[in-house]
Order: sequence, then structure tokens, then C-alpha cells
Amino acid sequence: MTWWIVLLLVGVALSPLVWLRPSHRQRGQMELRLAARRMGLGMQLGRQEWPHWLEGNPPERCAHYHRGRRPGRSDSWAYWQIAPGQWCNQWREPCADAAMLERLHGLPADVYKVEADTQMVSLYWGERGGENELRQVAEFLVSAA
Repeated sequence: MTWWIVLLLVGVALSPLVWLRPSHRQRGQMELRLAARRMGLGMQLGRQEWPHWLEGNPPERCAHYHRGRRPGRSDSWAYWQIAPGQWCNQWREPCADAAMLERLHGLPADVYKVEADTQMVSLYWGERGGENELRQVAEFLVSAA
């Protein structure tokens, strides 16, 4: 009987350690982020303020993938995905650039925003998916850089 009590006490003492294990989704995200590093992409987790007109509830903290741009690029732009496959700018006008729209259609449905400035191209992604979606993200960032 005392052995059962000792085993029960040891089990109760060790049970909080199970909470420290990452979940299946968290392990998948870590693998994606490491694969992105191997592809030469940068990644940060940060707060993002979304426009009030963006439908759905994008996460407050979102994965921000980025890649540096080639020197001499002076164009800057930003597009939000208001619904899967529907991209618009900050004035809620549909994307008019046919070449850019074709590249945007190759992105996963849970990409919230893409933007570029003179230094880098950025993409805000919900990270649902796996290696195929990461490849789509990497191809976009390389082609837009």
C-alpha cells in the first residue's frame, strides 16, 4: 500500500512537467521556423496593428517572415488579403498590378499581409500548413526582393 502512495506522490510531483512540453502545433511551428532559417528567411514574432476593415480576427501576435531586398529598389507597397485570393491595398482597392497579383495568388490562404520598402520584403503569416506552404512563402519573398 505504501508503494502505491509513493507512486501517486511522485506522479503528482512530476505532472507539471508535462505542461512544459510543447504541443504538436508548437513543434510544427518550430520546425517551420527552422526550415525558414535554412532557406535564408528571417522570422520574428511581433505585435501587428491590423486595419479596422480587415475581416476575420487576425492574431495580435503574428509570425513576420522577411527577406532583404536588392540594392537600388525604391518601390514600396503593401497588400492585405481580405478573403482567400482577394488582395487589396491600404485604401481597400484591389491589386491592379497583374504580375504582382499572380504572385500573390500563389500564397497560402492564411497570409494576412505582404509589404515591401526599400530595405526588405515582409510577409505576415498564420503558419497553418507545412513545408509546401513555406516553400510558397519563400518563393514569393525571393521573387519580390
